[in-house]
Amino acid sequence: MKQFAQLIKTLDSTNKTNKKVAALADYFTSASDKDKVWTIAILSHRRPPRPVNTTLLRSWASEMANIPAWLFEESYHIVGDLAETIALVIPTAKQSTDKSLTGYLEDMISLKKKEEAEKKQYVIDQWLQLNYYERFVFTKLITGGFRIGVSQKLMTRALAKATQLNEDILAYKLMGNWDPKTISFEQLILQERASDYLSKPYPFYLAYAIEEDVSDLGDVQDWTAEHKWDGIRSQIIVREGELFVWSRGEELVTDKYPEFEVFTKVFPSGTVLDGEILPFANGQIGTFNELQTRIGRKNISKALLEKTPVIVKAYDLLEWEGQDIRTSPFLERRQLLEDLVQSLDLSSLPLALSETMTFDHWDTLAKERDKAREMHSEGLMIKRKQSTYQVGRKKGDWWKWKVDPLTIDAVLTYAMRGHGRRSNLFTDYTFALWDASGEQLVTFAKAYSGLTDTEFRKVDAWIKKNTVERFGPVRSVTPQLVFEIAFEGIARSSRHKSGFATRFPRILKWRHDKKIEDANSLEDLKAMIPK
Repeated sequence: MKQFAQLIKTLDSTNKTNKKVAALADYFTSASDKDKVWTIAILSHRRPPRPVNTTLLRSWASEMANIPAWLFEESYHIVGDLAETIALVIPTAKQSTDKSLTGYLEDMISLKKKEEAEKKQYVIDQWLQLNYYERFVFTKLITGGFRIGVSQKLMTRALAKATQLNEDILAYKLMGNWDPKTISFEQLILQERASDYLSKPYPFYLAYAIEEDVSDLGDVQDWTAEHKWDGIRSQIIVREGELFVWSRGEELVTDKYPEFEVFTKVFPSGTVLDGEILPFANGQIGTFNELQTRIGRKNISKALLEKTPVIVKAYDLLEWEGQDIRTSPFLERRQLLEDLVQSLDLSSLPLALSETMTFDHWDTLAKERDKAREMHSEGLMIKRKQSTYQVGRKKGDWWKWKVDPLTIDAVLTYAMRGHGRRSNLFTDYTFALWDASGEQLVTFAKAYSGLTDTEFRKVDAWIKKNTVERFGPVRSVTPQLVFEIAFEGIARSSRHKSGFATRFPRILKWRHDKKIEDANSLEDLKAMIPK
């Protein structure tokens, strides 16, 4: 644990990518093999289930610190991070331990089934023999909220440096449904395992957003385009008569889409499609909000299958007849995909082809982009015709050109403190719009990004002077400030008080020039729903 805690401290103390890679590479060179596996698991979001809820941890910590619960809660709201608060308020450790990271994680796995009294004694014993940063890391692990500024791509770079293995090969090895409790470092990283190949997806190729003039991409004849569908990016794999469906988040979701089982009967073994899972009721592409009714459900009922059927919009072919074809030019992969799709009876399959477009001028492409919302897409994907299918987010060959966001003027009504470096400022805001009467404000969205640090400090000072009520960490404020809110999409929703759900809301600007009477209404929001 000491070595892992020191690693996290180093990673947490720098924004320099090269320093993070160096620290991780040193760790992967010197740590025990089992600790390496658990570190890879933690950094790729394969943490063990949380054995203790945070309410109990807060209670035990305030008891150990000999402070009332209200004072601990106030401290927590100021610090902004539970693990850091606990590490700060608990008395300095008088003992130490050499227990490994693996030892602690194995403890946590077995702890989940224990009675509350045993859990309490275990946690207190560990807090009393760990120094500040070790205690911080231990508490992060036990809460299941372990997040640091290290992407899986960065971790893969460090592993490549430590093992001298190819980075792309390592990225492929780390995909899939491996279990840190049972797999060794040798098996995960160093060995070639034929059995893993059956279900493994390929690392996804991700596009960069176009922020400058699209014509800067050069000769229009070198590019092809298609709509950027707003669904779940997935790989559909058929190998040896078995189906595997992977989401971009490296989650195996085959059981969520039983209608895809039919692909095992029509795709040749060794077929991997890259595409988008989309809601498709009544033969029409639906909204992401509709698709959410399928996400996270443990049991997919017949009624749900009928209410929210789905299809795969396929736009690339990564493996064909068992051969990895990612290094083939995009046009060649697309031709194979089109030949496959055209050979099938699509009337009985949950499959469609994402059509590609060629064009003579960038202005023509811009006009197609303007149609995105009526097509239920987010904009366009622009791909170089000769591009290979790469790993991760690489600039140059794949670009996303999203439509301009929808915007609306809303009133700030509630605020919470932020997290991390903003934990001492109120930066998480709730916004409202006028109801039909024009007399009552109704909350419709939350946002916590889009302002400068200076603006956040000014709004924070205003919130503290204009608080009306407090509800734990939340403050209601005098309705006075107006902000322009941007979002990618909107749909009706019975789960939200306003009756609408917005997609990716964020603050565009602080409208100093507007009074709350000038803010928009729910009717204005409703008018933005695609017909």
